[in-house]
Amino acid sequence: MKPEDYICVCNRVPLSKLQKFLKRQNPAVASQLSECLGAGTSCGWCIPFLEKLHRQQKAGEELGLQVSFDSYVDKRAAYKARKSPHEFNDD
Repeated sequence: MKPEDYICVCNRVPLSKLQKFLKRQNPAVASQLSECLGAGTSCGWCIPFLEKLHRQQKAGEELGLQVSFDSYVDKRAAYKARKSPHEFNDD
């Protein structure tokens, strides 16, 4: 993914914001990434990706995801389609 691509599509949180937050705040647990513009607090699709970024930070690895944004968004749409239509508001 590119820095400007949204990891949390619902709340429009780009990879670059999450990278900066991780470096600046060094959160103890992945769930603290929600403090970065509400990442991971809506549909839940991005939570495994947020956890991966957190693991990378803790391991001292480069922060990033090896997936194209188009593929990411397509898989998110399929994920949301499997959920109850009453669970989500339209983006």
